[in-house]
Amino acid sequence: MTQLSLIRNFSIVAHIDHGKSTLADRLIQSTGTVKDRDMKAQLLDSMDIERERGITIKANTVRIEYKAQDGQTYILNLIDTPGHVDFGYEVSRSMRAVEGSLLVVDASQGVEAQTLANVYQALDAGHEIVPVLNKIDLPAAEPERIRQQIEDVIGLDASHAILISAKSGLGIPDVLEAIIHRLPAPKGDRDAPLKAMLVDSWYDAYLGVVVMVRIMDGVMKKGDRIRMMQTNAAYGIEKLAVLKPQMVDIDELGPGEIGIFTAQIKQVRNTRVGDTVTHERRPCATPLPGFKPAQPVVFCGLFPVDAAQFEDLRDAIEKLSLNDASFSTEMETSAALGFGFRCGFLGLLHLEVIRDRLEREYNLELITTAPSVVFKLYMKDGEVRDLHNPADMPDLTFVDHIEEPRIKATILVPDAYLGDILKLCQDRRGLQLDLSYAGNRAMVVYDLPLAEVVFDFYDRLKSVSQGYASFDYQLADYREDFLVKMSILVNEEPVDALSMMVHRDRAEARGRAMVEKLKELIPRHMFKIPIQAAIGSRVIARETLSAMRKDVTAKCYGGDASRKRKLLDKQKEGKKRMRQFGKVEIPQEAFISALKMDS
Repeated sequence: MTQLSLIRNFSIVAHIDHGKSTLADRLIQSTGTVKDRDMKAQLLDSMDIERERGITIKANTVRIEYKAQDGQTYILNLIDTPGHVDFGYEVSRSMRAVEGSLLVVDASQGVEAQTLANVYQALDAGHEIVPVLNKIDLPAAEPERIRQQIEDVIGLDASHAILISAKSGLGIPDVLEAIIHRLPAPKGDRDAPLKAMLVDSWYDAYLGVVVMVRIMDGVMKKGDRIRMMQTNAAYGIEKLAVLKPQMVDIDELGPGEIGIFTAQIKQVRNTRVGDTVTHERRPCATPLPGFKPAQPVVFCGLFPVDAAQFEDLRDAIEKLSLNDASFSTEMETSAALGFGFRCGFLGLLHLEVIRDRLEREYNLELITTAPSVVFKLYMKDGEVRDLHNPADMPDLTFVDHIEEPRIKATILVPDAYLGDILKLCQDRRGLQLDLSYAGNRAMVVYDLPLAEVVFDFYDRLKSVSQGYASFDYQLADYREDFLVKMSILVNEEPVDALSMMVHRDRAEARGRAMVEKLKELIPRHMFKIPIQAAIGSRVIARETLSAMRKDVTAKCYGGDASRKRKLLDKQKEGKKRMRQFGKVEIPQEAFISALKMDS
């Protein structure tokens, strides 16, 4: 049984690549939680894809025991959170399980857009924040300037900021002491009925569903019967453990502690993140206020390349959505691609990561359709509909107007690249809301249409600023604009998987690019094939794929020209008839390439 005053729960928040995971490594190593021979860089990033891309995707927890200078042994529960905007939901969830945060800022780069976003999440959760300046051993480090910047931009007092180098281990003992003296201990009543928050859950091939909880009040013991308050399902606890990254079995979890349990949970649906876990016989009076569900922003279709893999895909998606609560799915069918799922994501990186995880962890081959956002259709009879898939667009005579989602984007960029960034935002139909300076860096706030950002905005932003700009956004509202559905016709037949919603002013350019691409991708047939982009009945771009032809005049040596003419006319008639009845086979590869995001 651990006294509450000896427990500290905290998370590490920072912008991408400011050294969160490296700091977590040093804290684990310096307290001897993991033996040196088992230590590896980014210990908590356990997924292959995290190690490959060098980013944290899942928030990971570890329990550290630290003998402080005052002779007491403290238990520190550390949650290492992602820094990327697409995984903000992971961050907000982790924040609710802990009482304090270490704010890591790179002493050479300073405050970035995601630093701001993550700090505001920590402040919303009522955290005590300890600023930490990392990488002070770099020649470019300017700790004094960055301290001032933290005060100017975020409004936090940084005079007591701790100077460290997570790579070399400089200043790590100061961080551990600060965690104990500057972060609050958790509160909780041991004798009250059990009240625990479900922080995370994942599927393990040997143990089934593993559930991570943070105990608020009461005690959880091995063999207890517990109930989930949202789903009302009851289970018996079989295994209780804490993560020191490896599972270490324990007999009970008390207030303020974070641990995991397994309880023969068969259905993935029964463990909802944010749910309250309590005793079956002696439940707590009120559940905890759960998390507000994540709002998916980008939608796309996932289809198996081989239709026989559909059941495997369904199974994989169910297991994965247990582990990632911000990912939503529903079934859909497409004439071109067969059965699949329409999935919602928090952004393009999130989409790529989920697709890679499905392909790797579950050995699936997938086709991803072009990403789209949700439009609101206001019908003339007063009904409001959500349009997820452009192929479902009703007849325009019934639609009064269409609204699209707009975002409020904050971009931090060095002064030298400001002009290019402003031009990029103007090209994407952006409205400038604000422009201010912090030192030699401009902070621009823009109102942008989400549909334009989803496509390739992030890549363009990085390339025009040579990688120096950082970008963060939140959804603002829906607004009316002149939006149209662009259909692609191959041999005068519409192809539903390729239709998309575009702004009227951009339609010609987008349509031209699409038909030119398809002309290269579709193999030639025995007859010529028109490929068109159209809005309603009006064609806005066209390419013609010429026919393969047999040389019918090969046997005519010399003689009258009318003999050749007669044979060519006969061939022409045949081609015309073929085109009427001919079916155009669009190969799977052509779909995949035409729908690629980088187009």
